[in-house]
Amino acid sequence: MHSKPLVVVVSGPPGTGKTTLAHRVAAAIGCPAICRDEIKEGMAHATPGFVPGPGDPLTMRTLSTFFDVIGLLVGRGTTIVAEAAFQDRIWTPGLSPLLGQADLRVLHCAVPAEVALERITARTANDPRRAAHEDAQITADARLRTHNAFQAVDLPVPHLTVDTSAEDYNPSFAEVLKFLS
Repeated sequence: MHSKPLVVVVSGPPGTGKTTLAHRVAAAIGCPAICRDEIKEGMAHATPGFVPGPGDPLTMRTLSTFFDVIGLLVGRGTTIVAEAAFQDRIWTPGLSPLLGQADLRVLHCAVPAEVALERITARTANDPRRAAHEDAQITADARLRTHNAFQAVDLPVPHLTVDTSAEDYNPSFAEVLKFLS
């Protein structure tokens, strides 16, 4: 049992299974999953003709909205799972103010680059919601560079790296939940 709200930060490079893990964790512990990409997809509905690209205005609004929602919920005493592919330089400034208000735990999703690239290619081809993101505009080489250069969240809180290459996570989902308790 936690004396403060729990904030489970799920991060990692694109295509590492963050959203799937975030929703599984949220369902298991009984709290909302706040997913950056889902916020952006919702915002894209109200932005006719939106074309995604690096640093586009919608991406910047999504970032502030994501952290606003997290801050609001935690400020009201709500346990949450927060998921995004944010690297340390974005997560640390956005989450540092919560260190005294919440019990933070970081789950870092990891897979080999080729697995991540296969997942990105498949979801770009099969999920029309991905049109809100720049996935389709990025070359395989650029995705590989992004994957390899990813800087994991480095907050002074407990961390656990989860290999999400297969349905049987390593460590197992039961061990992930134990880490969060």
